Parts: sequence; structure tokens; C-alpha cells
Amino acid sequence: MTEQRPYGTWKSPLLAADTVGGVVDFGLISIDGDDLYWVEGRPTEGGRQVLVRRDGDGDISDVTGAPINVRTKVHEYGGGAYFVGSGQVAYSEFSDQRLHLLGAGPITPQPASAGGIRYADGRFLPDGGIVSVRERHDDREVVNEIVRIDPSTGIVDVLAGGHDFYSNPRPSPDGGKILWLEWDHPNMPWDGTRLMMATITDEGLSNPVELAGGPEESVFQPEWAPDGGIVFVSDPTGWWNLYRLDGDAVKPLLAMDADFGVPAWIFGYRTYGFLSGGRILTTFWEDGIDHLGIIAPKGGRLTPLPDELTCHNFLVTDGESRAWFVGFGTQTPSAIYQLDVDADVLEVIRANRMPVEPAYVPTPRVITFPTGDGEVAHAVHYPPANPDFVAPEGERPPLIVKIHGGPTSLSFPRLRPDFLFWTTRGFAIVDVNYRGSTGYGREYRNRLRMAWGITDVEDALAAARYLADQNEADGERLIITGGSAGGYTTLAALAFGDAFSAGCSYFGVADLGLLVDDTHKFESRYLDGLVGTDRAEMRRRSPLYSVDRITVPVILFQGLEDKVVPPEQAEIIAAGLAEKGIPHAHITYEGEDHGFRKAENITHSLESELAFYGTVLGFEPDDDLPVVPLVTGQGGS
Repeated sequence: MTEQRPYGTWKSPLLAADTVGGVVDFGLISIDGDDLYWVEGRPTEGGRQVLVRRDGDGDISDVTGAPINVRTKVHEYGGGAYFVGSGQVAYSEFSDQRLHLLGAGPITPQPASAGGIRYADGRFLPDGGIVSVRERHDDREVVNEIVRIDPSTGIVDVLAGGHDFYSNPRPSPDGGKILWLEWDHPNMPWDGTRLMMATITDEGLSNPVELAGGPEESVFQPEWAPDGGIVFVSDPTGWWNLYRLDGDAVKPLLAMDADFGVPAWIFGYRTYGFLSGGRILTTFWEDGIDHLGIIAPKGGRLTPLPDELTCHNFLVTDGESRAWFVGFGTQTPSAIYQLDVDADVLEVIRANRMPVEPAYVPTPRVITFPTGDGEVAHAVHYPPANPDFVAPEGERPPLIVKIHGGPTSLSFPRLRPDFLFWTTRGFAIVDVNYRGSTGYGREYRNRLRMAWGITDVEDALAAARYLADQNEADGERLIITGGSAGGYTTLAALAFGDAFSAGCSYFGVADLGLLVDDTHKFESRYLDGLVGTDRAEMRRRSPLYSVDRITVPVILFQGLEDKVVPPEQAEIIAAGLAEKGIPHAHITYEGEDHGFRKAENITHSLESELAFYGTVLGFEPDDDLPVVPLVTGQGGS
């Protein structure tokens, strides 16, 4: 029987621990002959990254047992932590950041300081050597390069250096040439990169040539085509489309107002692969959804492949008709999928469990809403869903406005256990793709240039008000939350707006100047394009220096090992809230860095967040929750 209860007090079948218990984060997929490999991030194993293999007989097993942790810290965000070829597996071990060969141990020298030399995005050469991105840390600077490694001797030679960043070293099948991407401060890889090619010799590289790209053109995922040509994604038209280099001429394979690339926050992202007959299987973002399609052998025509999924990550193909990817859908949990294009068969190789019965899963919808300057922004709306309860007549649900990180990133509709935690309790969620997000072309992405803390805040407020005006949310119970850059937008919206009743920041930025001084190399000039270099302007847009304008309760979560947004950021905003007498909580976790990985900490943070909302919004959740004391002044509670 359906019971009437206020929103927020519904009893959910999903506990906080269920959002991570037995749940894994599927990562980079690779194939080597009949073997399929992927990475699983396992919160219940302390966030350990495990390499998994399915062999030719279909048997699935862990390749790396505890305590091996397949994870690199290049750019701090990592990715591309392993690679395979001719039956060999090489990987970066998190504890020492050295490259290891499976079964043979470390193959790169022991650095002077632990973790001081890091490797990512490697490939095997035909002669057994390895090319890889390397990042060296010393007391003075961080140096990024492309190197060649001799696994038998441990000798490492620099192939390409002198620029700020490198990625995608891709040797040709015969090992005679190599492609790579490079870029310099203040650009991020989605701003502008250069596609380079050179000949590999015993002495290093010769005859380097710039093939495409530039300071206002972002090249993504260069690959050697089966016929020896070069294919890559770039955005000279304002959209990430596929191109091919034929001789000296760069030709578009398909001109389309859709994004066939993604922001390269981590190494190893792939959005297309080769099939037989010159076909290319590709993913593309259009209208807030990631679709699949096949580009004809000579380009110019795209045949969509309809499916029920909304994102297809880490796509890899076998060159014939099969492909594998990490798939997401709105009614199904994330999984490793195998697609046979010619047979039109899609099957699940490995999946997360369904966290609740289907009746408890909301149907999200992509919304477009008016915002500042007569423009529009986009978001994904998740309504409450719990067949066991109904709200009192006329009541509207509290709304959680979710702000993605980056800020150059995106959100898309999918089944997320952490979202189900809220919607099954009677909360609505709106996941905002504010101007500056990806998936809508460069022009939309560039809307955030010099406007971070303004445009994103405006769009967050507009999304909340839009849903309140549509009677989809209670305009008096609006909550804003986000992590990292999303945490900054959260704090900025509280300091520079008045729509929200509470806020929750996960490792968010409070002081932009301090971020510039303290953050890692990859993002150390990121703010040049988002805010500028004027310290006075950074101060004006820093929530810390407008903390006196925050009038609603705030909860802060922070990992104490965070090198991207150091713990000091949360400490200083907590001190500012205490001085103002604003009720707040500041919760920290040992051993966590930028993004929580341990099941117990993810569970505790979700439960604490719910307890906090119940206290500040005046409802009693139907859960056994930790006590979250609110500090209301200097040392008081």
C-alpha cells in the first residue's frame, strides 16, 4: 500500500552503503588477440584499481591481485595506466609510480623520491621497446616528456621534450614513425593542441612535422588507420569532428554539428575505432546524449546505430566488426558491452548489479532552459521515484542542483546509484550543463572563458528557478552541491546568489588565488582563460572573500591527500563561516585525494549529507544516520 509522507522522509530500499557495495568503476578497455582487458576501480578494496581480463574462452579473472594498484598520477588525474601487446602487459603501480611488466616487476629506474617519476599512455614498439608519456617531479619543476624505454635494461631515452604537456604517443604498426599531441600553458588540451609526427631512429626522433592543430584548435585521439593513413578528431569548425590526413591534405570525414571528442581530463579516452572495409565506428554527442554511428569508408555519411544507452566510453574495436565499450543507460547500470556491428548483437560482458527494482528508478529528461544574456543552458532532471510513497497534496520536492566538476566537463542522463539514494527518498535532482560544459560545441564551451564564477552560477540559479516555476521543485527548498570545480560553483552561488537554502561542497575551491599558487602543473594556468591573471579579480570571484554574504548552512567534505584542491581550501572557508556564525560542518578523510575512492568514506559522506539536509531543512530522514554537529561560531556548536 502506498503511504503518504513528506518528501525527504520516504523510506528507501537503497542504503548509502549500497551505492558502493559491490559496485565498480569500469575504466580503460584494451584488446590483445583474443584477450579483452579493462580496469575496475573498487571502493570496497580501498579504491584499488584492478586490471581484469576476459580470455578467448570467455573466462573473466583479475590480472593484478592485491596489493597491486594499477593507477598513474601523471597530471594528477591519471588514466592510461596500463597497455598490452603481443601477450605482454605493462602498468603503472600506484605505490611507486614506476612502470611494471606483469610477472617481471618494475622496468623503469627507482626515482630519487618516491613517486617522483610517473608514466602514462604507453604503447609497445614492434622491437619490444615502449614509448610512454613521462612526468618528472623535482624540487624545482615538473617536466613532461615522451620517452622510449628498453624493458630489458631499464634505459629511458627522451624522444620529445621542451613543451609543457604531451599525450597520445602512437607508433605506427611498423615502428618507423610516431604521432603525438603536445600543448603549452596556458592552454588546456580542449583549448589548443598540436598533432605532431616524426620518424623513430636509434638516436631518437628525426624530421618532426606539425600535421594539425594550433592554439585555438583542439586535436583529440590521433590514430594510424589500417591502410596507413592518419585519422584524428579536431574542432576548426567549432565542433569536434573526424578528419583524415591524405598526403599533405587534411580532409574532413564528416561535417556535423556534433562533438565526436571529449575533454581529455585523463589519458586513454577513445571515441572511435576502425572496422573492416574502411568503416569507422564512432560515438558523438548530440542533444545531450552520446550516440553510436558508422562513418562510411570514404566519409561524408553517418549511419546511426540506435540503442538505449546514453554514453559509450573507452571505445575499442577489433578492426573487423566487433567493438567494446563502457556503456551507461538511464534504466540499466554501467557495464562492459560487446557490440557486433555486422550481426547487430549487443551483449553485456560484465555489469554492475541493479541497485534497486526498476520501479524505483526515475526517468531522467534533458531540459533546456532560459538563462542570462537571452541565452539557454542545459541540464538533466531526475524526479523523485518511490512506488511506496506519495507526498501530501500540493507539496513539491526539495531540489538538489548538482554541479559537475572540471569545470570543462559534462553531465548526461544515466542510472547513478548515488542519485537513486536521493530520488528514492523524495528529492529531485537537476544535473546542470552550464555554459562552458562540453558536448555542445566550442562556442558553448567557450562561454565560460573569463566568466567562471559568473556564467556557471547564473545557470545554476536559472535551472533551479526554471524547475520551481514548472512546479517540479519547491522553490523554498533548493540545495546546491558539487565537487572540485563544482564545489567552487556551489560556494560562489551561495556567496553571490540568494536562491539556495543550503549548500554542500566536496573538495571545492574557496580562494582562486590560493588555487593558482598551490595546485598542480596541469591546471596551474587553467584560470588564465577562466578568470584571467588579475589577482584583484580572482579575489572578487573567490567565495572566501565574500563569505559574509553567505547566509545559509554549508557542509564541506575534503580528502586530506588532495593535491588538486589542497585541504587548506576547505579549512579557510570553514574558518570564514565560523567567523560569520553560519551553521556549517567540515568533514575530512585520511587517505583520500581528489575524489573519494574508499567505500567507507563514500558511505559516510552520503549519510552525513542527508543528515545535514534533514537538520537544516527541518525534516526527519527515515535512516540511521551519523550525528553531524553544526558549528555556528568560532569553536562553538
